[in-house]
Amino acid sequence: ESLRDKRARILSRGLPKQKPIEGVKQVVVVASGKGGVGKSTTAVNIALALAANDSTKEVGLLDADIYGPSIPKMMNLKGNPELTPKNLMRPLKNYGIACMSMGFLIEETAPVVWRGLMVMSAVEKLLRQVDWGQLDYLVIDMPPGTGDVQLSVSQNIPIAGAVIISTPQDVALLDARKGAEMFRKVHVPVLGLVQNMSVFQCPKCKHETHIFGADGVRDLAKTLGLDILGDIPLHVNIRESCDSGQPVVVAQPQSDAAKAYLKIAMEIVRRLPVSPA
Repeated sequence: ESLRDKRARILSRGLPKQKPIEGVKQVVVVASGKGGVGKSTTAVNIALALAANDSTKEVGLLDADIYGPSIPKMMNLKGNPELTPKNLMRPLKNYGIACMSMGFLIEETAPVVWRGLMVMSAVEKLLRQVDWGQLDYLVIDMPPGTGDVQLSVSQNIPIAGAVIISTPQDVALLDARKGAEMFRKVHVPVLGLVQNMSVFQCPKCKHETHIFGADGVRDLAKTLGLDILGDIPLHVNIRESCDSGQPVVVAQPQSDAAKAYLKIAMEIVRRLPVSPA
């Protein structure tokens, strides 16, 4: 009987009440069903592109991948965050973007060997115990999959929109579909899909090859009734620039790759609800 009462009390509480992150006007999550499809690279370059497209906007980047944080390396940031008098962590900043990641709190080579509850606690701290200042956009780089972290973030903070990243490969598309459907279930608007690694152009002869398939993400978008926000080519410069801590949007702003990210950022802003004053 006591178990029944306890269960009834838990169910009566319902979902946690969404509470905005102080100082943040709009949150955009960048997600994928499958790992290895270039989600973090895309999140970093989208954050930089949002700032590049409108210099009046303040942009932040939150790395919600507790097990495999890659934002510190891609944004060329090291060190521990300072604490404010209110005991909040100050984000580290580079290229005008305020960044927070689990990677700032542990050694670079140290694995995070944690169960789900500890991961949830870490995500909560990264969301609530950071002094973001005043941000127009906070881009959250989500871990791959549709598990605890995705649900926790979706249910605890209001999200203006989700962007789903996938390659055109069938195996990646299966998981991208699950990712899009998950956000719909938790009532997060999906702004659209990004087709990453869409085409490879030989640097010598300029011949184009669709290594992962041609239009898989476009076909999925049609099936789900979603928009394609843009295509990103499979280009060595994108990989090299992020590995060196100088993402392509800042390192080579006139390149085709950078222009693809800038266009995607414009499409994201067009689909966001009107920002609160």
